[in-house]
Formats: sequence, structure tokens, C-alpha cells
Amino acid sequence: MRTATVASVAAVAVLAALAGCAKPAPPAVDAIAARGQLRVVTLNLPTCYYLGAQRTEGLEFELASAYAARLRVNLVMYSVANERAMQAELAAGHADIAAASLSNAPEWSRAGDAARPYARIPQLVVYQRNGVRPRDTLQLESARLAVRAGSPQERILQRLKSTMAPALQWEETAPSSADPVEDVDAGEAQYAISDAREFSFAHHLYPNVLIGFALPEERPVQWFVRRGAPQLLASVNAFFRDLTASGRLAQLLQQSSGDTRPFEYEESRVFQAHVGERLPRYRSWFEQAAAQSGLDWRLLAAIGYQESKWDPRAVSGDGALGVMMLTADTAQAMGIRDRANPEQSIFAGARYLAQVREMIPERIAEPDRTWLTVAAYNVGFGHLEDARIVTQALGKNPDSWTDVRERLPLLAQERWYTRAKRGYARGWEPVQFVDRIQRFLRLLEWQPGESGSAQAAGPAASPAPAAPTAPVHAATPGA
Repeated sequence: MRTATVASVAAVAVLAALAGCAKPAPPAVDAIAARGQLRVVTLNLPTCYYLGAQRTEGLEFELASAYAARLRVNLVMYSVANERAMQAELAAGHADIAAASLSNAPEWSRAGDAARPYARIPQLVVYQRNGVRPRDTLQLESARLAVRAGSPQERILQRLKSTMAPALQWEETAPSSADPVEDVDAGEAQYAISDAREFSFAHHLYPNVLIGFALPEERPVQWFVRRGAPQLLASVNAFFRDLTASGRLAQLLQQSSGDTRPFEYEESRVFQAHVGERLPRYRSWFEQAAAQSGLDWRLLAAIGYQESKWDPRAVSGDGALGVMMLTADTAQAMGIRDRANPEQSIFAGARYLAQVREMIPERIAEPDRTWLTVAAYNVGFGHLEDARIVTQALGKNPDSWTDVRERLPLLAQERWYTRAKRGYARGWEPVQFVDRIQRFLRLLEWQPGESGSAQAAGPAASPAPAAPTAPVHAATPGA
């Protein structure tokens, strides 16, 4: 017995010594620096994180990228299905930060600590164009009002009901079903509550839904950091404080809304002026690049005009620049260093368009193949494939630009993009892009001395005969 007791005491002493020698876990920011990675969990939403035509986009992605750069580490950002999954990732320590236009709620206290809000988003009451416009909160008490179940908007309504509108009632839309704005568009609800940032994307899909007024309470949005990481929490708060003071946060908020690239028709006289003043400087490069890539030079020129108005100094809000408005990643992939050099930009844009065209099935006849190519140039080949899969699923022809054109905007609807391999896309933009390219191409074809042949819409080679429609497979590689 005495031996066992001595052994036990000795074991305890050894454990105590080991405990005294063990180093405490490093603070979270130091641990992130040591591993060289910032891990951020998010949601695949237009307001947060999604795959664009040439790069990843979304406000939370831009913010997380800026914070990772501040820490001088790489960003690892990934999406999960819903907020509950985000909370699980944070609680398990798989992610350092959760970022998805989030608002604090009791459920988050079990997963992480809330950073200070970096913005406050107006909450809009929207209505159908043909309906009665709402103008104040009390007017909602007798209306059919739709709101997403369990959402921050529902919590705001609950507070309004308890403070100023006791008769307020609403119909809950299940979290996984249609957007409440869609209920208004379909006439299933008279009004809906929509986050202003979300509506900046949704109004492209539902042009008949208008804004009535904004609720008196705005929604705070913030990041959450994993529990037990006060240094990381302080660092995140300092990051947003500095980002606000510099004006960069306001710039990112504007650039990443759904209204950053509005669809505007150019006056023909302005186009004609640019044909006379600008096009002669670049026409020979368009012609040479088209000859090398097997495309029509007027198609390249039309894309260049849509992208930059043939201005080599043009810069977009997301950092693309030059005549063909290339991102840094695309320019590097195409082997050019100076995107502002019009010759390099034109030749790189032609090579990129030709590469995209090679990914379009050869069986697809002209002009559909060209317009599908141009759409993929704008939105990304992977998103185009998703739209073709949706088109086929709805019983339409995935090889027809007319049919795909009508389904591309569905990639911005939750009920569809949650099923798509590449997730959310601004599906209305490639439709608008192709429409404008077609218009500029026709104007170029109609110029004095130019031929208006159908061949101008496609490559120099004659189109192949139409082939029977073949299935589209979700496994097709994406951009």
C-alpha cells in the first residue's frame, strides 16, 4: 500500500512538473500568424461570398481579404449551408471568424463573441407596383406581411409589435423557401420586409416590386470570432475602426451592392462619336487579335466597347482595368503584365474569349455558340453550365441561347443557386451583357463599308450543322 501511495505521489509530482513546463496556448492572432492562414466561415450569398466571372466576389470576401492582408496571412474562406453550421464551425475551432452579414442573436453567444457592428442596414417595406404603397408601420397592421422565419427582420418586427404596433401580424416564410420579396411579386403577400442590401440584388429579379418605406430600426451587421480569443476580437474591432476612418469601408459597401453595375443603354450618337474618335486607334489590333483567335474583330470590338468604351485607362469598381477590362488574375493567366496597354489588353481578351469558346460544346450551332461564349466571358463558364443544367431541368434546350437567357437570372434566386454547383451568380448581368454586345455589334456591322453578314456574330469559320441536344452534366469543369 505504501509503495502504491509513493508511486501515486510521484506521478502527481511528474504531472505537476509537466504542467508547469507546458507553454500556454498562444493568443489567437499569434496562432493565425504562425499557421499563415486566416480561416473564415461564411454563406454563399450575393451579399457575402460568391464566385464571379473572373474572381471571388462579395462584401464579406472583400472585408476578409483586407483583414488577412492586414495580418499578412493567407485567407481561407469557405461557405456552409446555414447559420447553424457556421456556429458549429466556430464553436469547434475550425474557423477563426464567422462573416456573413450577421446580426447578434442568443444562438451566437454559444459559438463565439460578437465584434462591434461595422454597418447598420435599413430594413425596407416593399410592395407590388400595382398595389397600395405603404408609408408607415401602423399601415402594416392590417396587411398580409411576409417575412423569413427566424430572420433578423422577424426579430425587428417582434420588437415593433411590443413597442408601437401591437396589432402587427405577419406570415412566416420558411428559411429554405422562396424570398419574401418573391411572395410580393407573385401576389401571395401584400408587403414584405427586405434587408436593403439584399434588395439591391433582388430588384433586378423582381422589377415590379418597389420600396414603400424603411422601418425605424436598422439592422446591425458584425463579425463573430471564436470564443476565448480576446486578442482576435480586439484586432477585428481595430480593423473595422481603421477601415471606417479611412473611408475604405464606405467604398466597399457601395462597390459590393447589387447596384454597382446598372444596366444603361448608350445613345447611338455617343457610340458613333466613339467609332470616329477612338476605334481607329485600336482597330488594327482588334483585327489582328481576331485573326489569331478565329473570331470576328467586330465581336471583340463590341466587347471592348461594352467593357471600357475603348478607354485603356478605364477601371471598374472590382479592380478590372483596360480596354477589355481584365482582372489581374486573368491578365496573368493570359501572359500579360500591363493591363493598361491597349494592345496587350486586346490580344489577352481575345485569347481569353477563344479559350472560353473552346469550352462550349462544338455541337452547338451558331449564333447560339457565340452568345453562350459571350455570356460565359461575363459570368464565368461554370455559372453558364449551371444555367444550362437548370434550363435542361425545366424541359428547355440547354444549347439554345434564347432558352438559357431566360433561366440565367434564376442563379440569383435562392431556390436555384442552392442547388447549383457553383452557387450564387448575378444571373441578370450576362443577359444584359449579351444584349448590349449584340446591339453594339449590329451598329458596327452597319457602319459604312462594313458587311452586315451573319458571320460577324461568330468565328471566321462557317458554323457547324445543328446537332441533337445532348444532356448537360453537372460535372463539367467550371471557371
